[in-house]
Formats: sequence, structure tokens, C-alpha cells
Amino acid sequence: MPFAFRKSLAVLAGITLVGQTGPQASDVPPSWAYAVNPPGATLPADDGVPRRVAGSDRAYTITQLFDLFGVPDWHPGDHPAMPAPVGQGRRPDALACGFCHLPNGLGRPENSSLAGLPAEYIVRQVADFKSGARRSSEPRSLPVNFMIRAAKAHTEDEVRIAAEYFSRLPVRPWIRVVEAETVPKTHVAGWMLVASEPPATEPIGARIIEMPENLERTELRDSRSGFVAYVPPGSVARGRALADSGGGRTVGCALCHGADLRGLGPVPALAGRSPSYLVRQLYDLRNGHRNGPWATLMKPVVAGLTDDDIVDLAAYAASLAP
Repeated sequence: MPFAFRKSLAVLAGITLVGQTGPQASDVPPSWAYAVNPPGATLPADDGVPRRVAGSDRAYTITQLFDLFGVPDWHPGDHPAMPAPVGQGRRPDALACGFCHLPNGLGRPENSSLAGLPAEYIVRQVADFKSGARRSSEPRSLPVNFMIRAAKAHTEDEVRIAAEYFSRLPVRPWIRVVEAETVPKTHVAGWMLVASEPPATEPIGARIIEMPENLERTELRDSRSGFVAYVPPGSVARGRALADSGGGRTVGCALCHGADLRGLGPVPALAGRSPSYLVRQLYDLRNGHRNGPWATLMKPVVAGLTDDDIVDLAAYAASLAP
């Protein structure tokens, strides 16, 4: 373990912050970050017609596209060969890791980007899901419940193999951050926000609206089609100031997450990651739904953050080059 990281842990373990709940700290999960499908939502019926995406010679039916144990891999040349736990899974409960996190590891707003994260960190998080230490503030979150199911079913060897695969994947720009006063009206479909029809706009308020750049390609699980995140005006600058100084409510993020938030030792990089995901993690940590050895170190760091602070920090981190 690098000296700088050991020193960071020592400093962090000894900090004491006042305002443990902070003003404007809500106990109700923000629905825009914890997207929940409406009741009765189902997958489209399989008409047997193979679907295709630009730049790929492959074709998949609806059944193949949504097979939790077989990952649709449109662009196999974009990544190394997927090992079994990533590409195929093992029935009945060891879901293929690449289904949710995609073959390139970049993930979607309803789950997490694993590309380039330390293997040690990934293994630790799977163990926390398995033990019950890590869960969601929104119990209806199907992606998290899928993760818990998979964590309990995969063997330690399978987890290690998958973690090492994702850790070796390159991180690339995947989310375009845009400050905007007004944003498209959205609704939840497929556990993420999508533009409503007919198109309309509304004030962003104190929200982050993260949605597909191209809904059709995202619905087909095309690993070359990323996302746009609309964030409140000024949130990136406010997040940068808070991340740098702590603002008297927390400590500088670079202390543990490294310069430009690109990670430090086994501590994960935050730069360029999904802001919706980052909001959920900060909220879950602050409100006691994410626990475990690593989470214990973060508890005093997030305790004094307001809901607006969390939005600002997530907007800033997502705006950074990964």
C-alpha cells in the first residue's frame, strides 16, 4: 500500500466533523437519482426479429438482449475476451456481470462503472453486498437487488476473476455533463430517466437529470452509446470548491481519491463516473444504508453534507476527465 494512501487513512480515521446531519439533509431518497420503474412495467414481447446497431455485424433478439446470463456483445473488438462470470453467468442466480456493467465496464446510470477500478475495491464491495452491509436507500431498486442476488451466488474465485477483468479495462469519456436551467421532462423506463413524449422542458431545480444520448441504442445495450447529465447552473464550480476545501463540512476529496479524483491505491476513482450513481452512494453513506470497512471511513466525511452539497460534488466529479 502506497505511503500516501496509508497516511490518508490515518488522517481520515481521526477526523471529527460537526453538524452530523447538516441542513437540508433529507431522509427521503431523491426519486430522480433512485429511478424506480412504474408498477406493471414489463419487457417488450419478443417478436423474433433480430435487432442491430451501427458499427456491429451482430444481431440479437429481444430474448437474447435481456438474458441476464448471456451478455449481448455488440463490439467484441472493443475489449478483451470476457471471462465466464462476466459474459455468461451461472444459473440460477449468478448473473453475468457484464449484463448490467456492460462488456466495457462503463455501466449505466442505474448501476456503476467498474472500468479501471482497483480489483481489491470491487472484491470488497461484492463482499459487502453479500453480507448485507451494502444496500440501497430505495428497497425497490431492482439493479441493487440483482447485485445482492449475484453477490450471494458467485464464488470467491468468480468474483476475483470478474474484478480483475474490469480493473484492467480502460476508462473513457462516457457521460457528457451540461449545466442547464431547463431540462427535458423525463419519466422512468428501464430503471433510468428517459425523455417523455411529446417533448417538453421544465426547470432543473436541485436535481441531476442523467439520460441516454440515444435511447434506442441504450435500450439495445449498445456499449458505444453513452449518456448526458444535466446539472444545475454553477454546480460544477461549487462542487470543485467543496471538493478542494471541504467548506467546513467535510474534507478535501483528493485526500483519499487522489489528484483530479482519479483514484489512489485501492481507493476508487470518481472522475467521469455517473453523477446519479455518485449521488446514491453519498446519500446511502450519509443515511446509513451503505456500510462495511470502507464505508466506515466515509461516514464522518459525508455526515455534514447537505442534499445540495451532494448534487454539487457529483456534478463536479462527473465533469472531470476520467
